[in-house]
Amino acid sequence: MEIFLLILAFLFMLIGIIGCIVPGLPGTPIAYAGLWIAQATDRVDFSWQLLLIWAVVTIVVSVLDYVVPAWGTKRFGGTKWGVWGSTIGVFVGLFFGAAGVIIAPLVGAVIGELLGGKEVQQALKAGWGSFIGLLCGTLLKLICCGLMTSALIQAVW
Repeated sequence: MEIFLLILAFLFMLIGIIGCIVPGLPGTPIAYAGLWIAQATDRVDFSWQLLLIWAVVTIVVSVLDYVVPAWGTKRFGGTKWGVWGSTIGVFVGLFFGAAGVIIAPLVGAVIGELLGGKEVQQALKAGWGSFIGLLCGTLLKLICCGLMTSALIQAVW
């Protein structure tokens, strides 16, 4: 049973890493669940403090995944119109698969800026910021899942 649970834990880590990129799969929570599955074995003994820290990190990274595209829009000169457009785009994009998750925040930011009266050039710059924010959020999730996987590997070996 222990071997099965460890294989399952590593499978959750792999799915978590894939979920950092594929829309609809909450990568970091899945990887975190892998830590708990491994904790159920005799071979792995994470401290409660470590599991609590990973819980907080998982929550923060999951929230930031929705916030960072709007932050990127703002950082690249976007106004509240672009930030709202980017935020709406994040949620609309979830219904259109991987391409929607990548494109919708960018398009939303551009449309928001245009509705707010910005020039096309400024709107595109804000949209680009949304895209950069999306990439940063994805990288943050990948780092988080990679570190959780590393912690599991160290605990097993």
